[in-house]
Amino acid sequence: MIGTGMGTGRSAKRASRRLLAQAGVAAMMALALAGCGKKDRPKADLAASQVTTIGVNSYLWRASLDALSFMPLLQTDSNGGVIVTDWYANPANPAERMKVSVTILDQDLRADALRVSALRQVSQGGTWVEAPVEAATVQKLEDIILTKARDLRRMAMGG
Repeated sequence: MIGTGMGTGRSAKRASRRLLAQAGVAAMMALALAGCGKKDRPKADLAASQVTTIGVNSYLWRASLDALSFMPLLQTDSNGGVIVTDWYANPANPAERMKVSVTILDQDLRADALRVSALRQVSQGGTWVEAPVEAATVQKLEDIILTKARDLRRMAMGG
């Protein structure tokens, strides 16, 4: 760091370190205080909305990543609860490919906290053309994610 001739380089470094330390303490206090007020909630309710270090329900998040693990991921945002896959073609059917987006809308483990959408393309003459996605496909993926999330919660609660 270049000083101004008045020894400010060292004092600026000290001030910067002090601010970083204060920010770290403030962050730890915020995390500690975030847990306050939840002591009256029943254990099952706490488990249903366990968030840990991400912004959405951790069970839905992990279940979504697990359910989509065979597809290449294009974008993941654990704070916003968004997972977007890249195009995936099943080796058994290379003339068709899918792209999936999962959005987790809440911190609670509920069916309406999950939104899944999919795009499908088929190869026609060497060009990828949009094709309809069966509603049952999206519904089945939602069911798989919800079932996995409930299983993760059950295992976490010891049952």
